Amino acid sequence: MSQSLKILQIVPSISLVYGGPSQMVRGFSQALATAGTEVTIATTDSNGDVDEVPLDVPLGQPVSQDRYTIYHFRCAPFRRYKFSVGLLKWLWEHGQEYDIAHIHALFSPITSLAATVLRQQGVPYLLRPLGTLDPADLQKKKRLKQLYAAVLERPNLAGATAIHFTSEQEAKVSERFGTRTPGVVMPLGVSPLPPTDMRLDVRDRFQIPRSQPLLLFMSRLDPKKGIDLLLPALMALQQEGHNFHLLMCGANPQDREYEQSVHARIEGSELRSHITLTGFVSGDLKAAILQAADVFVLPSYYENFGIAVAEAMLAGLPVVISDQVHIWQTIQQNEAGWICSCDEKTLAQQLRAALASQTERQRRGQNAQHCAKTHFSWDAIAQQAIGLYEDILSGNFSPTSL
Repeated sequence: MSQSLKILQIVPSISLVYGGPSQMVRGFSQALATAGTEVTIATTDSNGDVDEVPLDVPLGQPVSQDRYTIYHFRCAPFRRYKFSVGLLKWLWEHGQEYDIAHIHALFSPITSLAATVLRQQGVPYLLRPLGTLDPADLQKKKRLKQLYAAVLERPNLAGATAIHFTSEQEAKVSERFGTRTPGVVMPLGVSPLPPTDMRLDVRDRFQIPRSQPLLLFMSRLDPKKGIDLLLPALMALQQEGHNFHLLMCGANPQDREYEQSVHARIEGSELRSHITLTGFVSGDLKAAILQAADVFVLPSYYENFGIAVAEAMLAGLPVVISDQVHIWQTIQQNEAGWICSCDEKTLAQQLRAALASQTERQRRGQNAQHCAKTHFSWDAIAQQAIGLYEDILSGNFSPTSL
Protein backbone atom coordinates (compact mmCIF):
# COMPACT_ATOMS: atom_id res chain seq x y z
CA MET A 1 0.00 0.00 0.00
CA SER A 2 2.91 2.39 0.72
CA GLN A 3 3.52 2.95 -3.00
CA SER A 4 0.18 4.74 -3.33
CA LEU A 5 -0.29 5.99 0.21
CA LYS A 6 -1.25 9.69 0.28
CA ILE A 7 -0.17 11.33 3.53
CA LEU A 8 -1.04 14.85 4.68
CA GLN A 9 1.18 16.54 7.26
CA ILE A 10 -0.31 19.60 8.97
CA VAL A 11 1.90 21.93 11.01
CA PRO A 12 1.53 25.61 12.01
CA SER A 13 4.85 26.57 10.41
CA ILE A 14 7.95 24.99 8.92
CA SER A 15 10.11 28.08 9.33
CA LEU A 16 13.37 27.02 10.95
CA VAL A 17 13.16 29.95 13.41
CA TYR A 18 10.77 27.75 15.39
CA GLY A 19 13.42 25.08 15.85
CA GLY A 20 12.93 21.35 16.20
CA PRO A 21 9.22 20.87 15.35
CA SER A 22 9.57 22.59 11.97
CA GLN A 23 12.83 20.84 11.23
CA MET A 24 11.29 17.49 12.14
CA VAL A 25 8.36 17.76 9.72
CA ARG A 26 10.74 18.50 6.84
CA GLY A 27 12.97 15.51 7.57
CA PHE A 28 10.04 13.21 8.26
CA SER A 29 8.30 14.16 5.02
CA GLN A 30 11.43 13.65 2.97
CA ALA A 31 11.99 10.21 4.48
CA LEU A 32 8.37 9.19 3.90
CA ALA A 33 8.52 10.38 0.30
CA THR A 34 11.82 8.61 -0.31
CA ALA A 35 10.15 5.42 0.93
CA GLY A 36 7.60 5.71 -1.87
CA THR A 37 4.62 7.53 -0.38
CA GLU A 38 3.00 10.72 -1.64
CA VAL A 39 3.48 13.40 1.02
CA THR A 40 1.95 16.87 1.26
CA ILE A 41 2.61 19.46 3.96
CA ALA A 42 -0.06 22.07 4.65
CA THR A 43 1.28 24.99 6.68
CA THR A 44 1.34 28.77 6.99
CA ASP A 45 3.86 31.41 5.95
CA SER A 46 4.59 32.30 9.58
CA ASN A 47 8.24 33.16 10.19
CA GLY A 48 8.19 34.49 13.74
CA ASP A 49 5.48 36.01 15.87
CA VAL A 50 6.71 39.54 16.52
CA ASP A 51 9.11 41.33 14.23
CA GLU A 52 9.91 39.06 11.27
CA VAL A 53 8.41 39.29 7.82
CA PRO A 54 6.47 36.23 6.58
CA LEU A 55 8.21 33.57 4.54
CA ASP A 56 8.74 34.62 0.94
CA VAL A 57 6.88 31.69 -0.62
CA PRO A 58 4.07 31.14 -3.14
CA LEU A 59 0.72 31.05 -1.34
CA GLY A 60 -1.93 28.41 -1.93
CA GLN A 61 0.15 26.74 -4.64
CA PRO A 62 1.95 23.37 -4.59
CA VAL A 63 5.72 23.69 -4.24
CA SER A 64 7.86 20.61 -4.77
CA GLN A 65 10.76 20.11 -2.38
CA ASP A 66 12.85 17.03 -1.56
CA ARG A 67 10.27 14.69 -3.18
CA TYR A 68 7.31 16.05 -1.22
CA THR A 69 4.87 18.93 -1.78
CA ILE A 70 4.30 21.99 0.39
CA TYR A 71 1.27 24.29 0.42
CA HIS A 72 1.84 27.56 2.28
CA PHE A 73 -1.11 29.73 3.27
CA ARG A 74 -1.21 33.29 4.55
CA CYS A 75 -1.00 33.46 8.33
CA ALA A 76 -3.96 35.72 9.07
CA PRO A 77 -5.74 37.26 10.82
CA PHE A 78 -4.05 36.09 14.04
CA ARG A 79 -0.34 36.10 13.21
CA ARG A 80 0.94 35.22 16.67
CA TYR A 81 -1.27 32.16 16.85
CA LYS A 82 -0.55 31.01 13.27
CA PHE A 83 -4.13 30.99 12.13
CA SER A 84 -5.03 30.67 8.45
CA VAL A 85 -8.49 30.85 6.93
CA GLY A 86 -6.95 29.88 3.59
CA LEU A 87 -5.48 26.64 4.94
CA LEU A 88 -8.78 25.60 6.50
CA LYS A 89 -10.66 26.38 3.30
CA TRP A 90 -8.17 24.32 1.27
CA LEU A 91 -8.42 21.47 3.79
CA TRP A 92 -12.21 21.46 3.59
CA GLU A 93 -11.97 21.19 -0.20
CA HIS A 94 -9.09 18.70 -0.42
CA GLY A 95 -8.80 16.82 2.89
CA GLN A 96 -10.67 13.77 1.67
CA GLU A 97 -8.12 13.29 -1.13
CA TYR A 98 -5.66 11.93 1.45
CA ASP A 99 -5.58 8.50 3.07
CA ILE A 100 -4.37 9.70 6.44
CA ALA A 101 -3.25 12.91 8.15
CA HIS A 102 -0.55 13.56 10.73
CA ILE A 103 -1.10 16.73 12.75
CA HIS A 104 1.86 18.29 14.54
CA ALA A 105 0.92 20.56 17.51
CA LEU A 106 -1.89 20.94 19.98
CA PHE A 107 -3.20 24.21 21.43
CA SER A 108 -2.63 25.90 18.10
CA PRO A 109 -5.81 27.25 16.46
CA ILE A 110 -4.90 26.08 12.97
CA THR A 111 -4.15 22.49 13.96
CA SER A 112 -7.08 22.34 16.38
CA LEU A 113 -9.55 23.39 13.69
CA ALA A 114 -7.81 21.21 11.09
CA ALA A 115 -8.43 18.18 13.31
CA THR A 116 -12.08 19.22 13.60
CA VAL A 117 -12.39 19.42 9.80
CA LEU A 118 -10.74 16.04 9.27
CA ARG A 119 -12.95 14.44 11.89
CA GLN A 120 -16.06 15.77 10.17
CA GLN A 121 -14.78 14.43 6.85
CA GLY A 122 -13.96 11.01 8.27
CA VAL A 123 -10.25 11.23 7.44
CA PRO A 124 -8.17 9.30 10.02
CA TYR A 125 -5.55 11.41 11.75
CA LEU A 126 -2.77 11.16 14.30
CA LEU A 127 -1.93 13.95 16.74
CA ARG A 128 1.63 14.72 17.82
CA PRO A 129 1.44 17.00 20.87
CA LEU A 130 5.05 18.33 20.79
CA GLY A 131 5.22 18.16 24.59
CA THR A 132 2.14 20.34 25.08
CA LEU A 133 0.45 17.63 27.15
CA ASP A 134 3.31 17.61 29.66
CA PRO A 135 1.96 18.72 33.07
CA ALA A 136 4.68 21.38 33.30
CA ASP A 137 3.67 22.88 29.97
CA LEU A 138 -0.02 22.78 30.88
CA GLN A 139 0.72 25.01 33.87
CA LYS A 140 1.44 27.90 31.51
CA LYS A 141 -1.80 29.84 30.91
CA LYS A 142 -3.47 27.08 32.90
CA ARG A 143 -7.07 28.33 32.94
CA LEU A 144 -7.05 29.27 29.27
CA LYS A 145 -5.69 25.84 28.36
CA GLN A 146 -8.32 24.10 30.48
CA LEU A 147 -11.05 25.93 28.58
CA TYR A 148 -9.32 25.37 25.23
CA ALA A 149 -8.94 21.68 25.97
CA ALA A 150 -12.58 21.29 26.95
CA VAL A 151 -13.87 22.99 23.80
CA LEU A 152 -11.36 21.81 21.16
CA GLU A 153 -8.52 19.52 22.18
CA ARG A 154 -10.44 16.93 24.16
CA PRO A 155 -12.74 16.17 21.19
CA ASN A 156 -9.72 16.22 18.88
CA LEU A 157 -7.81 13.76 21.06
CA ALA A 158 -10.86 11.55 21.42
CA GLY A 159 -11.38 11.53 17.65
CA ALA A 160 -7.75 10.80 16.75
CA THR A 161 -6.72 7.31 15.70
CA ALA A 162 -3.62 7.61 17.87
CA ILE A 163 -1.48 10.11 19.76
CA HIS A 164 2.10 10.16 18.50
CA PHE A 165 4.55 10.43 21.38
CA THR A 166 8.28 10.61 20.73
CA SER A 167 9.43 8.79 23.86
CA GLU A 168 8.10 6.39 26.48
CA GLN A 169 8.55 9.09 29.10
CA GLU A 170 6.42 11.57 27.15
CA ALA A 171 3.69 8.97 26.79
CA LYS A 172 3.82 8.23 30.51
CA VAL A 173 3.53 11.80 31.80
CA SER A 174 1.17 13.31 29.20
CA GLU A 175 -2.32 14.43 30.16
CA ARG A 176 -5.12 12.86 28.08
CA PHE A 177 -8.10 14.89 29.43
CA GLY A 178 -10.00 11.69 30.15
CA THR A 179 -9.79 10.34 26.61
CA ARG A 180 -8.82 6.75 25.85
CA THR A 181 -7.09 7.33 22.52
CA PRO A 182 -4.11 4.96 22.29
CA GLY A 183 -0.59 6.31 22.20
CA VAL A 184 2.16 5.15 19.89
CA VAL A 185 5.83 5.87 20.44
CA MET A 186 7.98 6.84 17.45
CA PRO A 187 11.18 8.78 18.04
CA LEU A 188 12.17 11.66 15.83
CA GLY A 189 15.03 11.54 13.40
CA VAL A 190 17.89 13.80 12.47
CA SER A 191 19.57 14.41 9.16
CA PRO A 192 23.30 14.96 8.80
CA LEU A 193 24.20 18.58 8.19
CA PRO A 194 25.82 19.36 4.85
CA PRO A 195 29.63 19.54 4.77
CA THR A 196 30.91 22.71 6.37
CA ASP A 197 32.79 25.46 4.63
CA MET A 198 36.35 24.68 5.72
CA ARG A 199 37.22 28.36 5.48
CA LEU A 200 34.79 29.13 8.31
CA ASP A 201 36.76 28.98 11.57
CA VAL A 202 34.38 29.36 14.49
CA ARG A 203 37.04 30.16 17.08
CA ASP A 204 38.54 32.86 14.89
CA ARG A 205 35.14 34.28 14.03
CA PHE A 206 34.11 34.65 17.68
CA GLN A 207 37.64 35.20 19.08
CA ILE A 208 37.58 32.15 21.34
CA PRO A 209 41.00 30.89 22.47
CA ARG A 210 41.81 27.38 21.26
CA SER A 211 42.88 26.43 24.77
CA GLN A 212 39.31 26.75 26.08
CA PRO A 213 36.94 23.75 25.80
CA LEU A 214 33.91 24.93 23.86
CA LEU A 215 30.49 24.30 25.40
CA LEU A 216 27.48 24.71 23.14
CA PHE A 217 23.90 25.69 23.93
CA MET A 218 21.92 25.64 20.67
CA SER A 219 18.20 25.96 21.25
CA ARG A 220 15.39 28.47 21.54
CA LEU A 221 15.96 30.93 24.39
CA ASP A 222 12.98 29.94 26.46
CA PRO A 223 12.43 29.55 30.23
CA LYS A 224 11.81 25.82 29.85
CA LYS A 225 15.34 25.28 28.48
CA GLY A 226 16.91 25.63 31.93
CA ILE A 227 18.96 28.74 31.21
CA ASP A 228 18.31 29.83 34.80
CA LEU A 229 20.15 26.66 35.88
CA LEU A 230 22.92 26.87 33.31
CA LEU A 231 24.14 30.36 34.09
CA PRO A 232 24.59 29.82 37.87
CA ALA A 233 26.26 26.45 37.20
CA LEU A 234 28.71 28.13 34.84
CA MET A 235 29.30 30.90 37.36
CA ALA A 236 30.27 28.26 39.94
CA LEU A 237 32.70 26.68 37.47
CA GLN A 238 34.21 30.04 36.65
CA GLN A 239 34.75 30.85 40.30
CA GLU A 240 36.48 27.48 40.74
CA GLY A 241 38.87 28.37 37.93
CA HIS A 242 37.61 25.97 35.27
CA ASN A 243 38.60 26.77 31.72
CA PHE A 244 35.68 26.93 29.24
CA HIS A 245 33.77 29.10 26.81
CA LEU A 246 30.04 28.81 26.03
CA LEU A 247 28.53 29.55 22.64
CA MET A 248 24.87 30.35 23.22
CA CYS A 249 23.10 29.99 19.87
CA GLY A 250 19.43 30.79 19.74
CA ALA A 251 16.69 33.37 19.82
CA ASN A 252 13.00 33.50 20.68
CA PRO A 253 10.79 34.86 17.91
CA GLN A 254 7.76 34.41 20.16
CA ASP A 255 9.12 36.21 23.23
CA ARG A 256 11.72 38.86 22.48
CA GLU A 257 11.41 40.22 26.01
CA TYR A 258 12.71 36.99 27.52
CA GLU A 259 15.43 36.73 24.88
CA GLN A 260 16.62 40.25 25.75
CA SER A 261 16.51 39.47 29.48
CA VAL A 262 18.91 36.55 28.94
CA HIS A 263 21.28 38.78 27.01
CA ALA A 264 21.11 41.47 29.70
CA ARG A 265 21.77 38.96 32.48
CA ILE A 266 24.87 37.64 30.75
CA GLU A 267 26.21 41.07 29.76
CA GLY A 268 25.78 42.28 33.35
CA SER A 269 27.62 39.34 34.93
CA GLU A 270 31.15 38.06 35.29
CA LEU A 271 30.29 35.41 32.70
CA ARG A 272 30.27 37.92 29.84
CA SER A 273 33.90 37.08 28.98
CA HIS A 274 33.07 33.34 29.00
CA ILE A 275 29.91 33.41 26.85
CA THR A 276 29.33 34.43 23.26
CA LEU A 277 25.76 35.13 22.17
CA THR A 278 25.26 34.42 18.47
CA GLY A 279 21.51 34.69 17.97
CA PHE A 280 19.77 32.19 15.69
CA VAL A 281 22.18 30.26 13.47
CA SER A 282 21.65 28.04 10.45
CA GLY A 283 23.37 26.68 7.38
CA ASP A 284 27.17 26.70 7.16
CA LEU A 285 27.61 28.56 10.44
CA LYS A 286 25.45 26.09 12.36
CA ALA A 287 27.32 23.15 10.85
CA ALA A 288 30.69 24.74 11.62
CA ILE A 289 29.70 25.42 15.24
CA LEU A 290 28.59 21.81 15.77
CA GLN A 291 31.89 20.67 14.32
CA ALA A 292 33.94 23.03 16.49
CA ALA A 293 32.20 22.42 19.84
CA ASP A 294 33.40 19.97 22.48
CA VAL A 295 30.20 19.45 24.54
CA PHE A 296 26.52 20.18 23.97
CA VAL A 297 24.44 21.27 26.98
CA LEU A 298 20.65 21.48 27.43
CA PRO A 299 19.31 21.29 31.03
CA SER A 300 15.61 21.60 30.06
CA TYR A 301 12.80 21.40 32.59
CA TYR A 302 10.79 19.36 30.06
CA GLU A 303 11.59 18.27 26.52
CA ASN A 304 9.46 15.63 24.85
CA PHE A 305 12.36 14.63 22.60
CA GLY A 306 15.07 17.20 21.94
CA ILE A 307 15.89 17.48 18.23
CA ALA A 308 18.85 19.74 19.02
CA VAL A 309 20.28 17.08 21.32
CA ALA A 310 20.01 14.34 18.70
CA GLU A 311 21.48 16.62 16.05
CA ALA A 312 24.48 17.39 18.26
CA MET A 313 24.96 13.68 18.90
CA LEU A 314 24.90 12.93 15.19
CA ALA A 315 27.67 15.53 14.82
CA GLY A 316 29.75 13.55 17.33
CA LEU A 317 29.20 15.73 20.40
CA PRO A 318 28.75 14.28 23.88
CA VAL A 319 25.83 15.93 25.66
CA VAL A 320 25.07 17.23 29.13
CA ILE A 321 21.29 17.15 29.54
CA SER A 322 18.70 16.97 32.28
CA ASP A 323 16.63 13.90 33.07
CA GLN A 324 13.62 15.83 31.79
CA VAL A 325 14.89 15.58 28.22
CA HIS A 326 12.94 12.45 27.47
CA ILE A 327 15.63 10.61 25.53
CA TRP A 328 18.00 10.76 28.51
CA GLN A 329 17.78 7.03 29.24
CA THR A 330 18.93 6.15 25.73
CA ILE A 331 21.85 8.53 26.14
CA GLN A 332 22.74 7.16 29.55
CA GLN A 333 22.56 3.54 28.38
CA ASN A 334 24.88 4.31 25.47
CA GLU A 335 27.32 6.39 27.58
CA ALA A 336 26.78 9.23 25.12
CA GLY A 337 26.90 12.05 27.66
CA TRP A 338 26.20 13.10 31.22
CA ILE A 339 22.75 13.33 32.86
CA CYS A 340 21.82 15.84 35.57
CA SER A 341 18.74 16.72 37.57
CA CYS A 342 17.04 20.05 37.11
CA ASP A 343 19.15 21.83 39.69
CA GLU A 344 22.30 23.94 39.60
CA LYS A 345 24.38 21.61 41.78
CA THR A 346 24.08 18.42 39.71
CA LEU A 347 24.35 20.38 36.46
CA ALA A 348 27.63 21.89 37.68
CA GLN A 349 28.84 18.43 38.72
CA GLN A 350 28.20 16.97 35.29
CA LEU A 351 29.76 19.93 33.52
CA ARG A 352 32.87 19.47 35.69
CA ALA A 353 32.98 15.83 34.65
CA ALA A 354 32.65 16.76 30.99
CA LEU A 355 35.39 19.37 31.21
CA ALA A 356 37.76 17.12 33.18
CA SER A 357 38.93 14.86 30.35
CA GLN A 358 39.26 15.46 26.63
CA THR A 359 39.71 11.71 26.13
CA GLU A 360 36.41 10.97 27.87
CA ARG A 361 34.65 13.66 25.85
CA GLN A 362 35.92 12.08 22.65
CA ARG A 363 34.87 8.58 23.76
CA ARG A 364 31.36 9.69 24.67
CA GLY A 365 31.16 11.78 21.50
CA GLN A 366 31.85 8.67 19.41
CA ASN A 367 29.19 6.81 21.40
CA ALA A 368 26.79 9.69 20.82
CA GLN A 369 27.25 9.61 17.07
CA HIS A 370 26.73 5.84 16.94
CA CYS A 371 23.66 6.14 19.17
CA ALA A 372 22.11 8.82 16.95
CA LYS A 373 22.71 6.81 13.78
CA THR A 374 21.20 3.73 15.41
CA HIS A 375 18.17 5.20 17.17
CA PHE A 376 17.34 8.39 15.28
CA SER A 377 17.54 7.33 11.64
CA TRP A 378 14.84 8.93 9.50
CA ASP A 379 14.79 5.94 7.15
CA ALA A 380 13.93 3.52 9.96
CA ILE A 381 11.38 5.91 11.48
CA ALA A 382 9.68 6.41 8.11
CA GLN A 383 9.30 2.64 7.70
CA GLN A 384 7.81 2.43 11.19
CA ALA A 385 5.37 5.24 10.39
CA ILE A 386 4.32 3.71 7.07
CA GLY A 387 3.68 0.39 8.81
CA LEU A 388 1.55 2.20 11.37
CA TYR A 389 -0.43 4.07 8.71
CA GLU A 390 -1.07 0.87 6.75
CA ASP A 391 -2.19 -0.98 9.87
CA ILE A 392 -4.63 1.83 10.66
CA LEU A 393 -6.08 1.90 7.15
CA SER A 394 -6.37 -1.88 6.89
CA GLY A 395 -8.01 -2.24 10.28
CA ASN A 396 -5.07 -4.14 11.74
CA PHE A 397 -4.01 -1.43 14.18
CA SER A 398 -3.55 -3.03 17.59
CA PRO A 399 -2.89 -0.22 20.02
CA THR A 400 -0.94 -0.76 23.21
CA SER A 401 -1.85 0.74 26.56
CA LEU A 402 0.50 3.70 26.21
